[in-house]
Formats: sequence, structure tokens, C-alpha cells
Amino acid sequence: MNDETPVRAKSAAPQPEPLLDTSRDSDEPAFSWLTPTDGGTSDGDNTDGDTSGGEKPGGDTTDGAEPLGDRPARQESAAEGNSVQPESRAHRRAAEAAVESSATGNPAPVPSAAGRPGSGPSTATASTDGHAGSSASPVFKEPLPTSALHVRPPEEEVERRNAQRESAANAKPVAPRVMQVLLAIIYPFILLILAVRAVTTPLFLWVEYNRPGFPGDGYGFSTDDRMTYGSYAVDYLLNWSGPRYLGDLVQRGGDKLFKDGEVSHMADVKTVILSTFGAGALLLLLALIAILYLRRRSTGGVRRGLFAGSIITLVLILGLGALAALGWQQFFTEFHRIFFADGSWTFSLDDTLIRLFPSQFWIDAGIGIGALVLLASIVTLVLTWPTRRRRGVAPQEKRVDGEQEKVDQP
Repeated sequence: MNDETPVRAKSAAPQPEPLLDTSRDSDEPAFSWLTPTDGGTSDGDNTDGDTSGGEKPGGDTTDGAEPLGDRPARQESAAEGNSVQPESRAHRRAAEAAVESSATGNPAPVPSAAGRPGSGPSTATASTDGHAGSSASPVFKEPLPTSALHVRPPEEEVERRNAQRESAANAKPVAPRVMQVLLAIIYPFILLILAVRAVTTPLFLWVEYNRPGFPGDGYGFSTDDRMTYGSYAVDYLLNWSGPRYLGDLVQRGGDKLFKDGEVSHMADVKTVILSTFGAGALLLLLALIAILYLRRRSTGGVRRGLFAGSIITLVLILGLGALAALGWQQFFTEFHRIFFADGSWTFSLDDTLIRLFPSQFWIDAGIGIGALVLLASIVTLVLTWPTRRRRGVAPQEKRVDGEQEKVDQP
């Protein structure tokens, strides 16, 4: 006879918990009588002495005890119950899928064989005749915790959200557009100032004094004299010297080359010229900042800004050219009234400034400035013209003689 008295632990320290690996356990009940079947019993348990459900067989048994005579019957019933189970887990899943597809609505929760609420599909048994899914229990289907997210909002809310998404997708940042406008406004002034700088050089003086048809001096200045004295005047406009740079110049006879009124006017012209060039340098810096910003933040922003600027330049230069052609003398007078005080820029025909820079010189200078600006604006317009390739638009497809050809149209 075996002694089933528990053995005392060799040490008083707490013993470690036994390692229970449940990863390979299936969802099958431990005993066949725990398996729910139709009518609460299986075919092998339909005997006079057994009861359905979880009632204990026999009437003279007490709680927690089982008659020894019923143990063989219990084991036989378990063997018969195991024989009617599906052959594999795949069969059980097929039975569960059949029950779930045939069920209408959400079935009520059914406790699993272990006594806890089932999560996902519960275990369903096959009938005794071997047809899977014919007598399975209802499948428990737990609602998702985020089922409220599947509720469609009202149509007005849907339309409002769609409108907000569309407006957000189509909205363009303000800063790139501001930079494009700034570049378009700055560009004409930069071209105009650069053209003025190209004219105020000794090279332009040489071209003017040596070109055929330029009027000579009626008071004795030769071409070499004009080139020498005129270079002094141009150099004075571009350097940082004071009025003495021109006031101390004398002719061969010892007389002053420039009168005090002429020196004063040249000092005013120098102030205007240096201020214009300083403003041009500042505008050029702003244009570079705008270009660098647009290159990083706006695809094609530089091209659009320069394209708009070239159009503005064309309109501006054509308008000024039309005014100058209609009345040059009036145009020249109004220009001097804007920048100089009345009486400070009028001289007699024998004064040095008039002899060096006659009216024809200023007409040629205006034509040269206008031609340079017009040429630069036209080149910019051509290089920035919004073709399909530059705008990023896919070329149209044209079918010719059964073959598709891609045609890049401007």
C-alpha cells in the first residue's frame, strides 16, 4: 500500500513554482463530459444512471466524492466522447466557421469549456454521426473596442471635413508668393541700374566721341580733349573724391576747366549716382535672398518671379521709350526736375559740361540704356517662358498612324 502522506520540504525557504508550459495546450476540455453537446449528453452518455450537464451520477454520493463503481463507466464515457470529437484542429475551425456563417446577428456570450468568457470563436463540437458543424454551440463574437470609430458621421460633417482637406491641399504658403512678387518688382530696377552703370564708363565715352555723326565741339575741343576731360568727369562720379577733383582742373591757358556752378551740379549728380548704385546693390541682395528662398521652398518660384519681372520691365521700358520719342526735350527736362533743384542744371552753350556732353550724347545714352534693358528683359522672358516641361505638365499623347507619339507643346 502506497503512503500518500506529503513529504516535508528539506528547506524552510519558499520552493520555486513549477514550470508550466501552456504554449502547446489546445482548447479541448480535459474531460469529455465537459464538452457541451445537443441536449446536454452525448450518444455514449445516454444511460439511465447518468444525468445531463454537470450533475454527478448516483444518488448516494457526497460533495467532492465519487463512487468507485462509476469510475470505469466514466472512463468509458470519456473514451466514447473523444471518439466523436473532430479529428484535427482544422476540422474544429471548419465547424466554427460554418456555425459563424449560419448565425444571424451577434450571439450572446457563451462561457468556454474552462469556465471563463471566450475570446474570439468558442469551441464547437461535431455531431456523433461525424458531420462537422451540425450540432455546434453558438459562436461568441466580442465587439471591437474601437467599434465606435466605424460609425459614419453626418453628411454635413463629412462634407465639411472634405472641404477642409481640399482647401488645405490646394492652399499655397504665403511666404513664397510674397517672395515671387518681390522678385518681380525688384527685377526691372536692377536691370535699369545695371544699364546706367554700363553707360557711365570711359568705354561708352570713347564709342560716342569716335562714332560717325557725333557732333564736334564748336569752341575748340578736339576728340582727344573731350576724351580726357570727359574721363575726369566720369571718374569723379564713381570715386569718393570731393569737388576739388573737378574744381582744380585748368585748361592750357590757365583758366579753370569747370565753373563753380558746373562743379556744384556734378556734385549733385554724384550724390544721385552713388545713391542709385547703393540702392541697386541692396536690391540685388534682396533678389538673391528671394531666389535662394524660392529655390528651396517653391518649385518653379524663381522662374515665375523672373517671368513676371521681365513682363513688367518690358511694359516699363516701352512706356518710357514712347514718352522720350514723343518729346525728348520735355522728357529730359522733367527728369532733371525730379532729382535737381531748378536753375542748378541749366548752362550756356560755351560751358565745359555742354561742350563735353551735348544733347546728342544724352539721346544716345538713353537709347543705349533702353536697348540694354530691353535686350535683357527679352532674354529673361524667353528663358523663363512657362512651357509644359518647365511647368511639370506631362506631354500630350497624339496617335499618328496607329502609333502614340508624345508631343511637347508650349
